[in-house]
Amino acid sequence: MPDALPSLSPQDALVAVMVAVSASDEEIRTSELVAIERIVNHLPVFADYDADRIGTIARTVFALFEEEDGIEALFGLVRDSLPQAMSETAYALACDVAAADGLLNQPELRMLEETRIELGLDRLHAAAIERGARARHMVLPA
Repeated sequence: MPDALPSLSPQDALVAVMVAVSASDEEIRTSELVAIERIVNHLPVFADYDADRIGTIARTVFALFEEEDGIEALFGLVRDSLPQAMSETAYALACDVAAADGLLNQPELRMLEETRIELGLDRLHAAAIERGARARHMVLPA
């Protein structure tokens, strides 16, 4: 990774958080990629966003994950780029991506916790966001 980190738009920062949660378990599932694409294609915050940037942002996240302090650098970029008012949105999108495949494993749970802390979200608000993601991704019992 070059010494100079790229600057991110607020939408790039949202994508970076989603990609980071998806990649946290070292296995990006198709359902998670589809969730990211669906979110970018449908949410108003991405109305003027160039979806072709997803690949560039994903490569940046992957490169940062290879660095010793890459996660800290990633969250530094996110904090610098994302208005505080969008922190709950970022966390909600991260939760939706994590829940998209129906599996929440320890690396994803740790990344969600780290995201919550880095974004400065209150635990109670985060729990409400998590509960909403869980409700949106429930499946009917067999």
